[in-house]
Amino acid sequence: MTNDTNENIPSEVGESTTHISVLLHEVIEGLAVKTGETFIDMTVNGGGHSSEIAPLLWKTGMLLGIDADSSAVVRAGQKLKDAPCKVHLVTDNFRNIKKIIADLKITKVNKILFDLGLSSHELESSGRGFSFQKDEPLLMTFPSDTSKVPFTATDIINTWDEENIASIIEGYGEERFAKRIAKRIIDARTMQKIRTTQELVEIIASAVPSWYRNGRKTHFATKTFQALRMTVNDEIRALEEGLADAFEILAPGGRIAVISFHSREDRIVKRYFRDIAHDGKGSILTKKPIVPSEEEMRKNKRSRSAKLRIVKKI
Repeated sequence: MTNDTNENIPSEVGESTTHISVLLHEVIEGLAVKTGETFIDMTVNGGGHSSEIAPLLWKTGMLLGIDADSSAVVRAGQKLKDAPCKVHLVTDNFRNIKKIIADLKITKVNKILFDLGLSSHELESSGRGFSFQKDEPLLMTFPSDTSKVPFTATDIINTWDEENIASIIEGYGEERFAKRIAKRIIDARTMQKIRTTQELVEIIASAVPSWYRNGRKTHFATKTFQALRMTVNDEIRALEEGLADAFEILAPGGRIAVISFHSREDRIVKRYFRDIAHDGKGSILTKKPIVPSEEEMRKNKRSRSAKLRIVKKI
């Protein structure tokens, strides 16, 4: 196995919560991976999906795993160390897929997976502020090296103007109280710099009505945190670019599977697949998105909002 990376990867990874791969069996069945094929996991995380797909590729196949988080690449390497196929692991953003495969001299790609959800490790052990349930620095960067992104969530909260903050919270988070939250952020930062997740949660709590804070399945800070994370990592444009380039490098008969976790991502995937089918370039294999079973949702609450769509290149 080779590790091809663009940054130094730590030799050890701290203890992390076990991550459960969402829609695992549905992904394997939908991609229909065969012996000898080349498979790309665009968001390899800890290698959950890839470790199940690698045996299907067997000795003549190749697996490429990509992740912006170097610690995820390390964890994937540990998971895939006994894989029978050839494995490449790369620390990079999947929007750079064309350059990645060119550097590796990969000329044929058969199956591609995008899993757009955060891993349990990122939420619970990264220390970069993805979860509002822990008091951590307000960073929200996928790369562990924060210099790899132009700004962090702290920069947004403390330096952007009220209108732009409200715009991203409303646009990316689809948060109904975006303007109230943005105004309260501006008020709070005049007193002192906002540095941690808990400071931000308290500000959001003070901005929204009491009924919105209590008795709801979704935590009142979820949408604001989602919007900040998506902005910091430029997730929407990265997805649009990654999908287009993935389809371009895909061999005829190849398949792309995408697992999304919120409506904006799913709309992008749905629209792109529809356009491919309309242009006669591909066939949509999921007329409606595949969602987790009741049993999977009971075992893994984070799977509840997952939607899987699959397209085949003609």
